[in-house]
Amino acid sequence: MIEKLSESSGPVVGYKVAGKVTPDDYQQLNPAIQALVDQYADGVYLLLDLQEFAGEEVKAWLPDLKFGHRFHDKIKKMAIVGDKRWEKWLTALADPFYAKDAQYFPPEDTDKAWAWLKQGE
Repeated sequence: MIEKLSESSGPVVGYKVAGKVTPDDYQQLNPAIQALVDQYADGVYLLLDLQEFAGEEVKAWLPDLKFGHRFHDKIKKMAIVGDKRWEKWLTALADPFYAKDAQYFPPEDTDKAWAWLKQGE
């Protein structure tokens, strides 16, 4: 499940990713990000809260890769919030494939993650 966070404002948007991500999740996320990209041509700033993330269904891998290919040059910054070591590694992968700049933040620094994203607005 992917749910938009209430702190989202303008080109800075956050999503809580919980449970296993499915292809249907990308069918909902893609139009939402595309609408932001259409509205904010200079780019968008994305926060992903992965604290309750439990992986992706295999069928979601291709939509995931397509998402990265489609929006990489439009996502100026991506903040990944999580509490697992592999999420730090994921951030390193996000940089070249999903966003122009990506940083990892532990849960206690979620406010810092939002502030970092808003610096680029």
